[in-house]
Amino acid sequence: MDSVVVSFWLGTIGSVLVLTAYLLLTLKKVAEDSLSYQLLNAFGAAGLFVNTLVAGAYPTMGLNVVWCGIALVAIGRIFFRERV
Repeated sequence: MDSVVVSFWLGTIGSVLVLTAYLLLTLKKVAEDSLSYQLLNAFGAAGLFVNTLVAGAYPTMGLNVVWCGIALVAIGRIFFRERV
């Protein structure tokens, strides 16, 4: 399969995941420190990262690296909190 097609679908799925996370947070269906919210953000940003990397949209790629990093730190804190 062509890398452009794969990156298109990863970007599309990533967008849906990030928007779903935001919608659920706005509707108060998830908490900002919940694992589900942070996983939606992490996987969404990762999909968008691949899409922007292939497209050469480096400023947006940087945003998605940071977005994913923030979500991964939050996921680590959730696991650390649950083990303490």
